[in-house]
Amino acid sequence: MHLESADLSVKQDHRNAWWTPRLAGPLIAAALIRFTLMAVALSHGGINNLIDFDTVSYLEPGRNLLLHGRFVSDGMPELFRTPGYPLFLALTSLGGLFVAAVVNVILSVISTILVWRLGRRVSGNERIALGAAWIFAFEPLSVSLSVRFMSDTLFLALFLLSMERIAEFLHGRSLRVLAVAGLWLAAATFVRPVSYYLPIALAVGLFLVLARVTALRWKAPAVLLISVLPWLAAWQIRNWVETGYGGFASVTEENLYYILAADMTARVEHRSLIDVENEFDQRCGIGCGEQTDNRPPDLARNPASAGSKQSLRLAFMRAEALRIIRAHPGLYLRELIVHFFETAFYPGSGTFDKLLYPGDSLYIENLTNGKGATRAFITIFKAYPWVAAEKAAFVAVLMGLYLLAARGVFRGDMPYPCLWLLLGTSLYFLAVSAASAGSGVSARYRLPVMPAVCILAAAGVPRAKTSAR
Repeated sequence: MHLESADLSVKQDHRNAWWTPRLAGPLIAAALIRFTLMAVALSHGGINNLIDFDTVSYLEPGRNLLLHGRFVSDGMPELFRTPGYPLFLALTSLGGLFVAAVVNVILSVISTILVWRLGRRVSGNERIALGAAWIFAFEPLSVSLSVRFMSDTLFLALFLLSMERIAEFLHGRSLRVLAVAGLWLAAATFVRPVSYYLPIALAVGLFLVLARVTALRWKAPAVLLISVLPWLAAWQIRNWVETGYGGFASVTEENLYYILAADMTARVEHRSLIDVENEFDQRCGIGCGEQTDNRPPDLARNPASAGSKQSLRLAFMRAEALRIIRAHPGLYLRELIVHFFETAFYPGSGTFDKLLYPGDSLYIENLTNGKGATRAFITIFKAYPWVAAEKAAFVAVLMGLYLLAARGVFRGDMPYPCLWLLLGTSLYFLAVSAASAGSGVSARYRLPVMPAVCILAAAGVPRAKTSAR
């Protein structure tokens, strides 16, 4: 299928529109369900019920950057977080955390428009675009994350802006449009580093799509990379100058060492994950390199304990993690596959539990630890039947969306480059999250995948059941 043969039911003179009266329905629905959830969460636990355990790690360096012009935490250059979401949270919370929560919800509602825009670009079909907006308005994962102080909602909005511009480039083939897409992608990467390698993957994809277009097959990938990589390199230079660490964000080393490598070690040595993590903390220096009287004598010779030199600690963590992975490649591959499917199919109702049942959420989570899906469901059903019903609904919605999306892949009549844009980016996020997070995978890592699922699901809805206009 060629782009020129695509169904262009969206007229050319309306392609750049940001609004249609028929968007009012999904926008109102998205706003109502998100603000209602926020109100219920606030009534159950106040503003603290919206705070995630990671929130402080964003807020402190963000406020230091905003007020003092330095991205630091505890007096040291911040390497774990990138400045995108910390600065956003610092700015929006100037009027209080309640204002920041409202802004976050509004941003999620705006993402409904962006899903509609992306749906129009990739399908050329207004029916599919509006259907995707309606589905996204009720999509449970995006709803639950919209009321938490986490980076996911901002990242998704920026990512959608980038994908919409890339889809527009595939239709109009304007290099200026592609450059704008690269800038949005760079901004998204400063919010969540998970998209760090995505420009390379997209550049390869563009080269393959444009292999027969002599004028663009090299220019398009080059323009995309030039619009993204210098910004990322600038931040890595900042890290190198201030600490000697040449990476983009140390979350990579932290996850590899404390989550992935620790999980593999626990499985190989048949030990509890907590014991292994404590041992890893000792080996790297208790408190991640801080001086302590409890440190074993031989730890003074460990390069990870060399004062406050963050780069040495991170280099040690990366080297140790890679050593463990290389020693057990079969286990790593098996873990990668398992975590890939966990990210894709874990329903993600835990966030709702924390919002709706803050006093019982930890107990509900503990009920499922170490049990299979069936036993866990039966246990929860006996103790909290309404929670079990909620989790069953999450599973049903997710499976229904995947089935419709699979139908949309084969029957959506979508141009192949646009179809592969949706599928390729979705596979990228699932694979990168599984490879770096290990047993720390979470349904929230699937959020960037859900707009593509919503669009493909809308394409898979039988026409007889929707408006064909």
